[in-house]
Amino acid sequence: MALSFTASARRLGIVSALGTVFLSVGYAVALIAGLLSLPSPQQPIGEPLFSILEILIILTMPLMVALMVAIHCWAPAEAKVFSLMALIFVSLLAGLTCSVHFVILTVSRQSAFAGLSWMPLFLSFRWPSVPYALDILAWDVFFAFAVLFAAPVFSGNRLAASIRVLMIASGVLSLAGLSGVFVGDMQLRSIGIVGYAGVFPVAALLIAILFYRAPPREA
Repeated sequence: MALSFTASARRLGIVSALGTVFLSVGYAVALIAGLLSLPSPQQPIGEPLFSILEILIILTMPLMVALMVAIHCWAPAEAKVFSLMALIFVSLLAGLTCSVHFVILTVSRQSAFAGLSWMPLFLSFRWPSVPYALDILAWDVFFAFAVLFAAPVFSGNRLAASIRVLMIASGVLSLAGLSGVFVGDMQLRSIGIVGYAGVFPVAALLIAILFYRAPPREA
């Protein structure tokens, strides 16, 4: 049975969209503050801002999944195949990035790993490392596919069309962040950060407005 845009789904969509915006703004503020504090762009962001960023990412993921569930409920029948794909990819994003950042936040702090030669490769967030590569997969691939598949769901009026354009822009910018991997310059990942930390929160805010205006559709 297909999910419909019930009153509960509408409330979930509004709350999760606004929550995503709120935490994304907090993430952007902490990120900018961290970057401005660096003596060199090659240096990692220090504490406590690094831990704040990790926690904000983990907290944001359930909200993004909930938002995609609400979008899937709101989507018209002919577009639910796209919203379902978006939900699957955002779930992959959430599972992978939460695992990465939780491990970095907890295990990497343990004294048992201090001084081990392989520690930077498996338990650090510096390039090249396994956690960094997995997080690139999560955000520059899974997130990008999630919003690109969600984009066709929004159509019909000017507000929905604006959301669709922002979703596409967010996905394309996130994919462009992969260029940093191919050329070996992680500064190019900033392109992707603009997509998911800059453009997507604006789309989420417009989605909250759209859902607020949309009446529930009972099954």
